[in-house]
Amino acid sequence: MFLSTYENKIDKKGRVSVPASFRSHLSNLGYNGVICYPSFNNQSIEACSQDRIEKLSASIDSLSPFEENRDFFSTSVLSDSVNLQFDSEGRISLSTKLLKHAKIKNSMLFVGQGQTFQIWEPTAFEKFKAIARKKANINRASLKWEKHFNNNEGK
Repeated sequence: MFLSTYENKIDKKGRVSVPASFRSHLSNLGYNGVICYPSFNNQSIEACSQDRIEKLSASIDSLSPFEENRDFFSTSVLSDSVNLQFDSEGRISLSTKLLKHAKIKNSMLFVGQGQTFQIWEPTAFEKFKAIARKKANINRASLKWEKHFNNNEGK
């Protein structure tokens, strides 16, 4: 899983080091890179593995071929997605388009989201995080905990 938050700076050549734990997770899944696209929920960059973007694409494909939402989703996500391969030092080069979307200039936060992660401009994320914590507290009762039993439990 992608967990925790890490801050890294963009180097003079426009590269940024992806956190080692994030690279390790992707490597365990068999990938040497990450898919990135502009978030349409936030002023951030969404990042995920190839299999995750394929699941998202399949979900979009499950819509009727003539349904307007299908075009909206594929345009919003897939048309702006880029597959960024890690260099020998675990860095990627984010496009100017992605950096502009997230208003990132020198430094960025890699924010673990479980099966995905986001890339934020640090100040923007801190503002979002404060709002998110308040809303999570208000809505905490809606989070359900499923009980999972192994073969020996519950007998």
